[in-house]
Amino acid sequence: MTIKAIAIDMDGTLLNDKKRITKATKTALIEAQKQGVKIILASGRPTPGLSEHAEELAMKNNNGIGVAFNGAQVIDLQTQQILFEEPLQVEVSKAILEHLKKFDVKPMICYKDYMYVNNVYDNQIHLSNGENRNIIEYESRIGHYKLCEVNDLAAFCDFPLYKILAAGDPAYLNQFYKELEQPFEGQVSALFSDPFYFEFTARGITKAKAIKAILPKLGIKKEELMAFGDGQNDQAMVEMAGVGVAMDNANDALKQVADETTLNNNEDGIAYTLQKYLI
Repeated sequence: MTIKAIAIDMDGTLLNDKKRITKATKTALIEAQKQGVKIILASGRPTPGLSEHAEELAMKNNNGIGVAFNGAQVIDLQTQQILFEEPLQVEVSKAILEHLKKFDVKPMICYKDYMYVNNVYDNQIHLSNGENRNIIEYESRIGHYKLCEVNDLAAFCDFPLYKILAAGDPAYLNQFYKELEQPFEGQVSALFSDPFYFEFTARGITKAKAIKAILPKLGIKKEELMAFGDGQNDQAMVEMAGVGVAMDNANDALKQVADETTLNNNEDGIAYTLQKYLI
């Protein structure tokens, strides 16, 4: 099978637990581009959050593609041209943000250079490993956003959003995610991108939908696509690809739909698989 494009989730897949690309993975992906393979970074992160690692992989010199906000926006990383976008409707965004007030979550929305939150000091979540994390600082830093406080996000939001992010303790989100989604079921897409992130995007938006929309423009068939992922928001992408690969640290549901499972994100799983197909 000829592989012409590789779609790669970032956190938990491309990046190791220290949020870095390992030397072997970087070398393998740069070599793949030298062979003419298109690299697609496909992340729940906002578009600015792709730039650092895209530069590290020399994607801007190789017409790399960025799929951001779980598929709500796709850009050509070299030209910055938007290839696909589908934001939430403003009234739907307002309703979701109003609904989130009933829950112990920290909503975050991004617009232009800013990430807007209710309170920058109400920022701690408790992860499953016992770690406390300043989730607002974490998200704003990886997205390269300035921070701004807004008392009422629902009233403030009069612009299109690609995504609404609700952060919370993993145990709490796992208990209440159905209630978070229920009023908007059938109107939006809602899923976990991490155990501590539950996200809302426009109905039907997935990484798979975004990639399907741009593949004809690239002259690439989905059978010629390889996809790597580890989470719920990667499942449609991995299932759709000609070769779908789950990281060893992926959830069980993703492993069940993947064509194969590779090593984990700390063990150069991407490089290990590419050695079999490309190098």
